[in-house]
Amino acid sequence: MSKENKAEKQNIPTKQRTLVLIKPDGVKRNLIGEIIKRFENAGLKIIGMKMLWVSEEFGKKHYREDIAKKYGDRIRNNLLKYVREGPVVAMVLEGVEAITITRKLVGSTYPSESLPGTIRGDFAHISKDYANAKEMSVRNLIHASGNKEDADIEVPLWFKPAELHSYHTVHDLIAFEEEIP
Repeated sequence: MSKENKAEKQNIPTKQRTLVLIKPDGVKRNLIGEIIKRFENAGLKIIGMKMLWVSEEFGKKHYREDIAKKYGDRIRNNLLKYVREGPVVAMVLEGVEAITITRKLVGSTYPSESLPGTIRGDFAHISKDYANAKEMSVRNLIHASGNKEDADIEVPLWFKPAELHSYHTVHDLIAFEEEIP
């Protein structure tokens, strides 16, 4: 049994991968570097990154039917429109409890509810009530996988295995006691 499988069985935090998208409003506002800096400063490692325009077909693979079932067709359609308003920067982050740490750094889905110090709390302010009244998407800058199940679907949707890279950082030495070659 691998170290990671043993750790999971013992409820010891493990190295995880998670998907992050800097949405079109984050790209248009020139926040790419600032957002990446937040993740790197927290010790998360970028193992894959690219910029692309999302097609309607691909958007529907990301914003799946379960969103419509949970929030309604209008919300899903707004999300599909929003993610296609400009280029998106997609990245895969890796680290100990990367999913939870990333969600904490990003802040609440609704920027008006996000704490100062989070990405959404510092760079966005729109409320869900305002967005709903205007029948628009909540411009919240960023997407981060909500949980391990989402990450397990989203990472391979956005990245082929050959697009994910293994390399060592100082954080590997600290967190995983791995030697840096």
